[in-house]
Amino acid sequence: MTFVRIDGVPHHVRVDGTGPVCVLSAGLGLCWFDWDPVVPLLAPHRTVVRFDRPGLGLSGPARTWPTLDAEARRIAHVLDGLGLTAPVTVAGHSLAGFHAEAFARLYPARTAGLVLLDTSVEEAPRPRAGRAARNAGTRACATLLAAAGVPRALGAPLRRAAVRAGRRRGGDPAPYDLVRSAYGTSRSLHAVLAENATYRDEAVRLDVLRRHFPLPDVPVTVLATGSGRWVDRQRALAERLDAAFHVTRRPSGHLLMLDRPEDVAEAVLTTTAPQAPEPIQAP
Repeated sequence: MTFVRIDGVPHHVRVDGTGPVCVLSAGLGLCWFDWDPVVPLLAPHRTVVRFDRPGLGLSGPARTWPTLDAEARRIAHVLDGLGLTAPVTVAGHSLAGFHAEAFARLYPARTAGLVLLDTSVEEAPRPRAGRAARNAGTRACATLLAAAGVPRALGAPLRRAAVRAGRRRGGDPAPYDLVRSAYGTSRSLHAVLAENATYRDEAVRLDVLRRHFPLPDVPVTVLATGSGRWVDRQRALAERLDAAFHVTRRPSGHLLMLDRPEDVAEAVLTTTAPQAPEPIQAP
């Protein structure tokens, strides 16, 4: 465990394993420990970097409102803080798929591969009016809820319920005390609400980046889960990005790093490996 200070905010970072570097960036409101089932499968082959965005996990509270460019820059600054300069494979889950793709487009020389894990998809996002008012309203709501003690009372149970709903089977594998320390704070509440409030803004910005900043010539993989229209949308995104497309070998919820960690690890390894390794068996 270490901390990297970015724009005055201490960012909690974990580094495991050896070999080429891969960065794992979690979806909306998630923490470093949500990658725990994946890391042992990657660490023998990769240097695995995980980090908490401001307000989440063990990182300090956010000082600015989330933007897509800032999230791409955050990945670069985490690597800078660790002294890692070689190109990396960056994997983003859900909302962080936006961040990972933006990093690849804005920092092509630092990108060795791109993996999108059940990533958020917005085919034709439209800007929403009143961004400043929306942001102010979200901040006010978070402040009132925090003053009423909602994070301390309901943060951990709501996190538990969200994870259970996001899995095909099972509940939240993280220890309760760890969940309570990460989600029972006002900073985590502010961070979750801010990421949710700016989701559409980031989708609109990514649409602009796709028109003006091409992806570097590196392997790209889209790993999806589910069925029906959602998988069709993921497949269409893969075609748009000229990416390899896979669906988890067995049914999984949206939190595929918990339900199908071996599929996630294989997607990361095969995106940069010159030859595909044998399928990984979960321990």
